[in-house]
Amino acid sequence: MKRLQRLRFGSLWVFIIVLMSFAVLAQNRKAFSQSEWERTVAAAKREGTVVVSIPTSAELRQQMEAAFHKRFEGIKLELVATRGSAGITRILEEKRAGLHYFDLHIGGTSSIVTGPLRAEILEPVLPWMILPEVRDPKNWWAGHVWADNAQKFIYVFLGYMTETIWYNSDLAKPEEVTSYDDLLQPKWKGKMVILDPRTQGSGESMWAFLWRIKGEGYLRKLAAQEMIVGRNLRQLAETVARGKASLSIGVSYYSYQPFIKAGLPIKTLPVPKEGIYASSGSGNLAILRNAPHPNATKVFVNWLLSKEGQTIFTNAMGQPTRRFDVDTQWTREIGHIAGKEILTPTRFHELQNQSEEVVVKFREPASNLADVLLR
Repeated sequence: MKRLQRLRFGSLWVFIIVLMSFAVLAQNRKAFSQSEWERTVAAAKREGTVVVSIPTSAELRQQMEAAFHKRFEGIKLELVATRGSAGITRILEEKRAGLHYFDLHIGGTSSIVTGPLRAEILEPVLPWMILPEVRDPKNWWAGHVWADNAQKFIYVFLGYMTETIWYNSDLAKPEEVTSYDDLLQPKWKGKMVILDPRTQGSGESMWAFLWRIKGEGYLRKLAAQEMIVGRNLRQLAETVARGKASLSIGVSYYSYQPFIKAGLPIKTLPVPKEGIYASSGSGNLAILRNAPHPNATKVFVNWLLSKEGQTIFTNAMGQPTRRFDVDTQWTREIGHIAGKEILTPTRFHELQNQSEEVVVKFREPASNLADVLLR
């Protein structure tokens, strides 16, 4: 009996020692993480600047600059707002010239895949995630999601079902377009605008999606509708908002935002019967190799992917984040339904339209077809 008691007593002590060891390890790990973060912020302040290529949204630029400068005084956040394809072209040209101006890029996947990913000038993203709330996949719906085949260079931080057909409610009614086939009706000839699908962006994405579900013959008929094709998002949005066109394809909420706030009759079209695709929108992060401000880049990446950064990005762009702790229910009102609210991760991956595989298999060939049809 005494021997049994000694064994139980000894086992209890072993259990207590193990628990204490885990507690000390966790505390040391937390202290190390905090120490690493503090050292990174201090080094970032010595660098003084971080340069980021972002989508063309004045709202996003203003909100990010104000919040970042308030939190990290001494680090200048230089945001260059431009269409993804234009920003990527500049980055590649500068890299070829031996210049290193940009630290990282945020935007759609197509231009990243066909540009810096193929040029092999990107850094793996995960090592740049320092803060536990950013690095822990449990904080993200579907865990960590990547657009590239290697699963490490293009980090996807948004995820939603997208509606990219908008209309002027004075000129069109939602019941007039319940199928993509309705866009081929004579009444819409010369009355639609489309973001040029010959360049990377949401116009190209929608064009490729229509090719996947409706076929090449459909796109030939759509091209014959004499659409207004453009690359300036604000001009395309204004064309519809001011009533010079009835419908738009590939023009997103953030381009319409100023006109919606001004009370102009702009609404998103309900989902056509053929359905819509899942997207990461402009929420894709790529870090450039040989970033001139590596510590400031780490600070920005962790802030961007934090609750605060993702709240700002979602609110400015109207595109829902995958973070669990950020409210995204309101984006339903503008036709962007968060994947975490209606999809399983498996279904999201089945419906996604932005991965490297999709870009190569569908979006590039569809864009090449646009080159022929929209001359």
